[in-house]
Amino acid sequence: MATSPTTLWNDVLGQIRLSHPSLVRGWFADISVGELTHGVMKIVVRNRAQARYLEQHCLSAFVEAAQAATGRLVSLTFDPLEDEDEEAGGALPFGIGAEELILNPDYTFGHFVTGPCNRLAHAAALAIAEEPGRAYNPFFVYGPVGLGKTHLLQAICHAMRPGFRCHYISCETFINHFIEAVENGALHRFRYRYRHVDGLLIDDIQFLAERERSQEEFFHTFNTLHQSHRQIILSADCSPAEIPSLEERLVSRFNSGLVALLDRPCLETRMAIVRTKAKLRCVEVPEEVVRFIASRIDTNIRELEGSLIKVDALSQSQTHPITLALAREALGAEPSRTVTIPTILEVVARRFNVKVSDIQGKKRVKTFTAPRHVCMFLARQLTSQSLEQIGGYFGGRDHTTVLHASRAVGELIRRDAELAEMVEQITEEAKHAGR
Repeated sequence: MATSPTTLWNDVLGQIRLSHPSLVRGWFADISVGELTHGVMKIVVRNRAQARYLEQHCLSAFVEAAQAATGRLVSLTFDPLEDEDEEAGGALPFGIGAEELILNPDYTFGHFVTGPCNRLAHAAALAIAEEPGRAYNPFFVYGPVGLGKTHLLQAICHAMRPGFRCHYISCETFINHFIEAVENGALHRFRYRYRHVDGLLIDDIQFLAERERSQEEFFHTFNTLHQSHRQIILSADCSPAEIPSLEERLVSRFNSGLVALLDRPCLETRMAIVRTKAKLRCVEVPEEVVRFIASRIDTNIRELEGSLIKVDALSQSQTHPITLALAREALGAEPSRTVTIPTILEVVARRFNVKVSDIQGKKRVKTFTAPRHVCMFLARQLTSQSLEQIGGYFGGRDHTTVLHASRAVGELIRRDAELAEMVEQITEEAKHAGR
């Protein structure tokens, strides 16, 4: 009796779950198997974004699973039901379209967990998706790595109305295309491509730093798009003013719209993120394990997901359900960090021989600013407090001051071995005092 397509797909998905659990996504349940003719299995997905994701990340795993399920040597094709016409806007010069960043089907607004750390940026992104070019233009979102900047940009792309020509690239791609256009005498085609889109989204715009000719070209591209009410969305790891060697006219234009910070998530938000990631992977995680993972990782979302994958992988390998004991085994039983900002203040004040009140005060003499900046740096490294919360311990300073001080100390540590050793000693003393 011939195997039905549904049974065949369940067998393939079962192989994927067993051999490659980290690849599994919740929307895999919507995938179906089409025809299997001449050794080629047709996998039908909802849209081109899902097809690209599977081709980019899952092809070899799916081929392996399909061959195991059928017992035959087969190859695969991923066919979207919604067959968008990528060439609708005209022929693309020198293959630009092929280098657009691939959208992750998981990076939608529905899968974005909001909290105090990202509520403004999320609300602005939703408004932009509804009224591109009018709600907030330009939109500049920034923050440390792994906190959701790319997720927000891709969520906007997913939510744009059909027919909206959205060009989503990295800053490196923009620079490379510009250099290629100059070398090939194709600047007119380059400008046509970048200045005739409905929305331009560029990730990691900080890489424009010290690229004078690329900055000049982007300045004119920005003006053209902005004057015609086309949406501009940029992301970076720091605010516009903190991008080194960025021309003042670009800083001014980036600041002319909405500039939103993505900060580290609080414990409750991190727990919600773990639940969301577990649901996407179709993994049952007890609440005590959710809290355990969220309390251990307070740096970024990617590390949270990585910890969840470790726990799930150990559960799969041991064929045991996920429990707190198993999670401790997978991640180690080290206690979560309990260092507080008052502890950091006391340790730093002793080391620099100043008063805590002087560190928290308004005086800007070097005697006090140096330990103040070290405190801000350590508060970012050792606690889960937001930039605004950290600033509150230092006379109500705003988040940009905290971020600038933290980055400055980080740069000094890389260049000054003596300072690096002292900060390491302060760190160990603060951790010991926090136990």
